[in-house]
Amino acid sequence: MRDILFKNITTDRIPFTFENAKGIEVSVLRLDKIHTTISGNKWFKLRFYIKEAIEQQKKGIVTFGGAYSNHIIATAAVCKLNGLDSIGIIRGEEAEILSHTLQQAKELGMQLHFISRKDYTEKKIPLGLIKEPYYFINEGGYGETGAKGAATISEQFNQENYTHICCAVGTGTMMAGLCNATSKKITGISVMKNNLELEGSVRSLLHDKTKAFDIIHDYHFGGYAKQKPALINFMNEFYRQTGIPSDFVYTGRLFFSIADLIKKDFFEKGSRLLLIHSGGLQGNISLGKGTLIF
Repeated sequence: MRDILFKNITTDRIPFTFENAKGIEVSVLRLDKIHTTISGNKWFKLRFYIKEAIEQQKKGIVTFGGAYSNHIIATAAVCKLNGLDSIGIIRGEEAEILSHTLQQAKELGMQLHFISRKDYTEKKIPLGLIKEPYYFINEGGYGETGAKGAATISEQFNQENYTHICCAVGTGTMMAGLCNATSKKITGISVMKNNLELEGSVRSLLHDKTKAFDIIHDYHFGGYAKQKPALINFMNEFYRQTGIPSDFVYTGRLFFSIADLIKKDFFEKGSRLLLIHSGGLQGNISLGKGTLIF
């Protein structure tokens, strides 16, 4: 498995057809290019957790996620790169046919433990895992250590070139890290429906608890990992115009929402937006063949 390639990261200016009339510039930070599996923000959120696990001489990593979790597959890949065992505690009963995400995680050496949704909500850990010298990471890498890693995304761009940093938001870890690392306005697009606790989750990880940020909840398309024709059509047209692939869970919603918010004059005239491409393209495999043109 190849290493993380920071040299592959680019900042791509994108030609939204309506932006120039409003004097707004939009660019995309292509973190998806660093690795085919550990793409986007996943490596940044995991980097200091892995460092601590190695320094503490842990046997491996235990973490949590669902059947289509980008975090699960990224953790499996990072552990393989670093010679650590990986264990995934998966929400829900084991399906007869595993999702592509879980199949690939197993191929990367991850042991999968399926627990009921109730036990998952209560984060009940199988006793056998507690007794082993494992390092535990929250779902999505959420926590101060994950935010610390996400803050280093800011090293990949010159924040003075932008007025706003925009990202998709799941657990809020990356958004918190960006808030901590930059003085710019941070706008997050929640990928979940009615996740009204998200603001509190982000704020609890901030160094400055008074820092202002925006989380918009209007672009969930029916709920987490759900999709509608309007989103798929936009993703295909976005790829035609820009050559940038997106996924339907995170980045597709981000790009769709920013285009719509520009139309609705959410951003001031003359704003310079940087959108964070957080990777996760492997999730598109769950869509039917031919759904996407990339």
